[in-house]
Amino acid sequence: MTRTAALLAGLFLACWAVVLLERLGLVELAGSLPLALYPLYSLAATLGWAAGITYARLRRGTEGLLRRRLLLIFLLGPPGLLFLLRAMAPTAHQQAAPLVPLFAFGVYAALFAVPAKMPGPWSR
Repeated sequence: MTRTAALLAGLFLACWAVVLLERLGLVELAGSLPLALYPLYSLAATLGWAAGITYARLRRGTEGLLRRRLLLIFLLGPPGLLFLLRAMAPTAHQQAAPLVPLFAFGVYAALFAVPAKMPGPWSR
């Protein structure tokens, strides 16, 4: 695994750990960042495209198990940042729109798939 992938995997794992701690009630994040929905979806789109390009670049020259590990890291890792940012929204906003994290993941996954699976200048 490359140094970049290991660094990003650590960042994404830390985000998911904080989200898990928040869900278990050990950490209180609600209200610490009043982020609106449009910036969250814009971040999901940007993060999906960037992660797809990064995955396409790093998968060149890798085969088998390492390629699957990279896919797992870059497909499931960055949404941890999206879920973390949504957990930091005020409680009233979270209760008013509970499916926002799943929709943000959908935006992320759709835009991840484009550079990750289609040939382009990022995959050369």
